[in-house]
Amino acid sequence: MPRAASTARNRARLMHKIRYALRHPHRVAPYLRRAGRDLWLRARHRDHVAYYRAVMASDTARSPEGAVGSRSHDRWLALGEMQFRYLRERHGLRPEHRMLDIGCGNLRAGWRFIEYLEPGHYYGIDISPDILIHAKGTVATYGLQHKLPYLTLTKDLRLEFLPDAHFDVVHAHSVFSHSPIEVIEECLAHVGRVLRPGGFFDFTFDRTEGAEHQVLREDFYYRTETLTALAARHGLHARFMADWEELPHGQSKIRVTLPPDAAPGTPDPAGDRAAAARG
Repeated sequence: MPRAASTARNRARLMHKIRYALRHPHRVAPYLRRAGRDLWLRARHRDHVAYYRAVMASDTARSPEGAVGSRSHDRWLALGEMQFRYLRERHGLRPEHRMLDIGCGNLRAGWRFIEYLEPGHYYGIDISPDILIHAKGTVATYGLQHKLPYLTLTKDLRLEFLPDAHFDVVHAHSVFSHSPIEVIEECLAHVGRVLRPGGFFDFTFDRTEGAEHQVLREDFYYRTETLTALAARHGLHARFMADWEELPHGQSKIRVTLPPDAAPGTPDPAGDRAAAARG
């Protein structure tokens, strides 16, 4: 499907759902099962992170690779390789760089980064303990124990347990596509503190050119300008990565960097106030 056609759709509209069901009747029953499950989980978990942690537990129990959005092992490998090659071949990732992988999952791309980077230079975080158990299994499967990767459970994206100006690359693949705007803002309010001067933060998102919307509180669609403006609000520069659009992936990508005159580790008072307001 052409990317332009995809970004024009509003998947939350009733007419879209009806047309989709008529074109794909075999997907109606799985969608209804998913809707019923999500309704039950939302009733039990009002906080989005707790809710999505429960979603991941449910999905991981069925298929760890499916839980991170891969329909098959071959697709799992291909998507991981795409992410790795994009940073290494197009954007200068080097073994001495330090990388923070937000939403590392079961290391679909992470194992390649761990293998390539120097020991101790990969730090993966995720909200799901279930998927992190499988991430540890991936480390063992590929014999990467000597690379000493950090794999840490987190409940938010304030990143307060990480050091100032430490990471050359921060990476979040298919995280903001499942996040309401307040979770994205929390990350953008604090990620600048952990970036080294000259470093960058890449994240993918589901892009829409129409009305912003969500489907089942699992999939969120944003306009590019909404996210670039949100980054600017927290003193960061953001740009749309047009070269990512050339690759066979349904999501788009934005890169966030520190302004040239930013002092390393400078806290973001606006971000701290926003976090305090949310409690």
